[in-house]
Amino acid sequence: MAPTPEPSWLAGATGLVGRALQAELPGAIALVRKPQPGAVTVDYARPESFAALPAPGSVCIALGTTMAQAGSRAAFRAVDFDAVVTVARAARQAGATHCGLVSAMGATARSAVFYNRVKGETEDALTAMGFERLVIARPSLLDGERTALAQPQRAGEGWALRLTRPIAGLIPARWRPITPDRVARALVLALSQHGPAVQVLESTELQTLGAP
Repeated sequence: MAPTPEPSWLAGATGLVGRALQAELPGAIALVRKPQPGAVTVDYARPESFAALPAPGSVCIALGTTMAQAGSRAAFRAVDFDAVVTVARAARQAGATHCGLVSAMGATARSAVFYNRVKGETEDALTAMGFERLVIARPSLLDGERTALAQPQRAGEGWALRLTRPIAGLIPARWRPITPDRVARALVLALSQHGPAVQVLESTELQTLGAP
């Protein structure tokens, strides 16, 4: 098994999967938008704010929002495309050879659904950067407690989880809710292994690879 290059940058460390990635990558440099203990504050709209960071061997990106939180398509794209691309490009230019991206199930640049289309365009943009190893995780519905992270509850997500948790074992793995820990374990493990230049892990594979 080839170790993931260190040090690592971790963008989106305050989210559900980001927190789980911190546990899997304890030596990673956590990048945040608002000051947090033990993290480095960066401005995702200013690429020069990354210049003072140690050169990374790898970068993991778990940035993301929702249309409801963002408030507009432009604001959503600023996070889920612009910020992600800025981090990935800064890491690549600084020498990163490996990249892990938390995307979403159904992501494709050809989608008629705006959310999935932006996620797909982001995947394509990172693919074009020429990382030696790019692992893209496309989890289904995340099964985690956002209130513990001081994040607003997502009404649709909470409703879906209440319905699916009791019958999770009957739901096909591709659609079954998945814990952030499983996503993080699978992404880090895949990055540490030899594989194709671009590897996409659908939720079924995340469930298996990230199992405790």
